[in-house]
Amino acid sequence: MRHTTLKIAAGAAAALLLVAAATGAEPAREELPVRRVTLSSSGLIQIERGGTLGPGASARFRAPVEDVDDILKSLVVADPAGTVEGVRLPAQDLAAEAFRGLPLRPEDFASRAALLNALRGHEAEAGGARGRIAEAAETDQGALRLVLIGPTGLRSLLVREGEEVRLADAALAARVARAAEALAAARTADTREVEVALRAERAREVMLAYVAGAPLWKPSWRLAVPPIGAPAGAEARLMGWAVVENRTGSDWNQVRLTLVSGEAAAYRQALYAPVLIARPEMPVRGAGPVIVRPDTGVRPPPPPAPLAMAEATSRSARDRVAGGPAAPLAPVPTMAPPALPAAPAVAEASAGRVAFVLPEPVSIRGGETANVPFLDARLPAERIWWVQDLSARHPLQAVRIRNTTAHALPDGLATVYGTDAAEAGAFLGDGEIRAMPPGDVRILAFARDRDVLMTGSDRMAEEPRGVRLRRGFVEVEFLALRESALAVDPKGARGKLVADLPRRDGETPRFPVAAEGDFGLRHEATLDGAPVTLRFVWERAHLRQTPLWDPALGDPILLRWRDIEVEREARRLPGGPGTLETLRAVLVRLPVDAPGRAELAALVGDLGEARRLLDAFRAQRRAYATAEAALERARRAVEDRTGPAREEARRSLNRASIEAEQAGAAADAAWEAWQGAVQRIIARGG
Repeated sequence: MRHTTLKIAAGAAAALLLVAAATGAEPAREELPVRRVTLSSSGLIQIERGGTLGPGASARFRAPVEDVDDILKSLVVADPAGTVEGVRLPAQDLAAEAFRGLPLRPEDFASRAALLNALRGHEAEAGGARGRIAEAAETDQGALRLVLIGPTGLRSLLVREGEEVRLADAALAARVARAAEALAAARTADTREVEVALRAERAREVMLAYVAGAPLWKPSWRLAVPPIGAPAGAEARLMGWAVVENRTGSDWNQVRLTLVSGEAAAYRQALYAPVLIARPEMPVRGAGPVIVRPDTGVRPPPPPAPLAMAEATSRSARDRVAGGPAAPLAPVPTMAPPALPAAPAVAEASAGRVAFVLPEPVSIRGGETANVPFLDARLPAERIWWVQDLSARHPLQAVRIRNTTAHALPDGLATVYGTDAAEAGAFLGDGEIRAMPPGDVRILAFARDRDVLMTGSDRMAEEPRGVRLRRGFVEVEFLALRESALAVDPKGARGKLVADLPRRDGETPRFPVAAEGDFGLRHEATLDGAPVTLRFVWERAHLRQTPLWDPALGDPILLRWRDIEVEREARRLPGGPGTLETLRAVLVRLPVDAPGRAELAALVGDLGEARRLLDAFRAQRRAYATAEAALERARRAVEDRTGPAREEARRSLNRASIEAEQAGAAADAAWEAWQGAVQRIIARGG
């Protein structure tokens, strides 16, 4: 039978808890070592642990507390001859669970006197005496004065160096020992020991695997590029290095390391923390209180109110009954290239994922950061000038590379070195490589070339391309042109220039487009050393309608000149000022072979004739107005005179009447002539 006691050594500055067992000490708890590590660019790590376990042994390892949820979610056990019984690990809050139900608190372990005082009333044995603990205190000589309560009274004794105080209650002693163990573990509360209980009858190799969160492995590139103007077939040397951080709390000794580039979906779930479901509280129901109103005796009836007051009271009562006036509610608130790697990594590609398996095992101690090579490839490359902003003064130096490997290359920063002449082994700049699937092409800019000068300019133009006549208006097709010009002086240098230009909705580029992408439209030109001007034109066709008269006036054939103010409304009439000048300007700019040009020329001729006839009518209209005014004056003269003067005034009235009639007839004829020209204009519109 196992007998457990708690021994408290009196000679220590603080309490020393020892758990003794009659059957001997507990076997050594060895941690299952890490054998393989897979780091993902999704911020995940897959750890595989493996080793030989004997019969009845459990697989154990320590893990950071923040990884326990992921371990409980993803742990996989491979045991060829055993059975998995489950996973056990300490409570999340070690101290709180260990001290639950004990008469102790963590602060009681500050000294042996504090610990014994917290255990007052429990039976203990010390110095051959036995009794219940009443008090404990430190003396000036470094001894412990302990007061025990026995059957016959109190006994005070000194517990000196090397002497022990034993708790008689073995169960309590074991629980206090576990609390001390939990308190020690809580001081390193950032890790937990995970135990995978296995049942087997023989020794065998066991493997555990789980996925947890981890720092990203960070690829960085070294890119050795050919010079600008190099012949076709030039290559760049691309070397990949990976920054790897071991934050697992365990050493990696000769582990197989795999670096994965991909975008796997990953979630976290609180499996380690206790989750308590809130429940509604049901009140305890009892008999309700009995409320009795005391009898206060009789009172005389109230006197009757005056009539006016009675009516007001009655109206107030009706308001309350009917939901009438009430108080308003309150408002509601509202360098030189690095050396070759020992051996290239093996790339294993699958759907949306590529894994670089390092050929040799690596060792990285817990908490260390390492930089390991994983790729060395030669890719087709071409040095170019790259223009991303037409208003820039100098182009960018860049290299265009094509991924001829069988797998994707992950995002990373590339340090660019030269390989020829003055650039050999020299640092040229840094560039960014975005993820490159096999066969894809990327441009990496790494510097600005101040020897090449550029000047950009923009202008807009509009050209008529065709005409269609419609009843009442002319429809002109225009071609809007937007031009961006780029003057480039390479100062004698030769090579290829790549310009990225915007993609404009509804506009068609007139220049050759080598590629399209998020960058817009890409144009390529070869510079031979001499200054050159590159022109980039976008065009957009649109229609513009020019009315021949104001439709609000109605049909001009039915208009009567006496019903409108011709002088004021001339611009709204066919042939009036504005329309003829607009169409003449279009005709001048319209190409000779443009559709509808002949029809427009004829229409412009008709409008010119209508303008002449309208001006002639306006002159007749003014003459008529003058004659009408003279006629009115003659009428007033007849009324104002008498005798012989009256007769002369009548003769003048007759002459004025004849002249007014003739002027009106001339105006009618001029209006009819103008309307005839208008009919010809209308007929051209179909």
